Amino acid sequence: MNFILYAVPFFFVLIAVELLTDRWRKVNTYRLSDSINSLSTGVLSTTTGLLTKGVGLMTYAFALDHLALLRLSPDSVWVWVFAFVLYDLCYYWLHRMGHERNVLWAAHCVHHQSEDYNLSTALRQTSTGFLLSWIFYLPLALVGVPLLVFISVAALNLLYQFWVHTRHIPKLGWLEWVFVTPSNHRAHHAQNAIYMDRNYGGVFIVWDRLFGSFQEELDSDPPIFGVTTPLASWNPLWANLQFYAQLAADARRTEQGWDKLRIWFMRTGWRPADVAAKYPTTQSDLSQFRKFEIPLSPSQQVYIALQFVVHAALGSYLLNMGDSLSVPALVLGWVWVAFGLFVLGVALENRPWAIKLESARLALNIPLMGLAPMVGMWSVSSLGWVALLTYVLLSAMGLYCARGHFIRLAGS
Repeated sequence: MNFILYAVPFFFVLIAVELLTDRWRKVNTYRLSDSINSLSTGVLSTTTGLLTKGVGLMTYAFALDHLALLRLSPDSVWVWVFAFVLYDLCYYWLHRMGHERNVLWAAHCVHHQSEDYNLSTALRQTSTGFLLSWIFYLPLALVGVPLLVFISVAALNLLYQFWVHTRHIPKLGWLEWVFVTPSNHRAHHAQNAIYMDRNYGGVFIVWDRLFGSFQEELDSDPPIFGVTTPLASWNPLWANLQFYAQLAADARRTEQGWDKLRIWFMRTGWRPADVAAKYPTTQSDLSQFRKFEIPLSPSQQVYIALQFVVHAALGSYLLNMGDSLSVPALVLGWVWVAFGLFVLGVALENRPWAIKLESARLALNIPLMGLAPMVGMWSVSSLGWVALLTYVLLSAMGLYCARGHFIRLAGS
């Protein structure tokens, strides 16, 4: 059962509840650009996952068939309990290494780039984690946890982590000793020195207490959210590539052959000595911390928000139909979504070429719709063409109305 698919509507309901709570408490934990950026990385991650989920599933199934030491039955409730706990232990080490090794941080840092902390942050997920994360879950296959049980407890673990991404829930007494809570996960997302690389558990905080990586949230040191090398972008594609690009650049620049390889697997932040000397990086001063922001007019914000809803709907369609769509259809859907989210990122950054790129995107919807039936993505009726052309026309009108704000703000 795809628990994530059924949970998506509840995610957005809870985000709406948090927004109402913001209003009631007269605080503001959401910014439109940051929230759309977080949600865009989530949409990109789920659509990418439709193409890449086979990596983890096939490697797990192979290990289960050929390397398992035991054969556990999915009919036993204790097997499910055991698998749930063991999965969280494996997640702890994946998460910890995701903070402590360059190549793993390159994937995981996406989740930490937001400088806000709210329920939309929970949906901010990497699109490249599939490359190495499967390695950390092989212990479940070795002890014979059935594939169905593995998939189910993985989804449950991920679902649990959604609710802890909020600033509205205080410390929860004795629960702080056993479970991951909003308080101790806020500390995990902070870039304050005292909180760095702490609180890795997904469901159980006991692993952190056991392995010495726990840090309580302190009233005397309020968390400042984000990463020490700010993304400084609203583009979800760049969010996924930023740290890989930094590692690749350092690997190219160093003159030491061994350093070109080991930089990927060294502790996070390690750089070759010759590169660090020639291309020093500056450490951020949290006392001068300012959130990344680019001003947008109300008309720009409305236009971008509505366009994001369209792309989220397309992503939801792909997620719902993923098991029945062909690979070419999934690839076309991914390109459609990814390019659209890229263009929205450009618009959120108010680039000078945002209007031209958005105009090109709107025009490309027509040939993409024509291509969709050829790859089995969907059949297009006359009503479908009318709906698409209406969408393109209304979007073009909205873009025309907002064009002056894009040009004026981009040039200011």
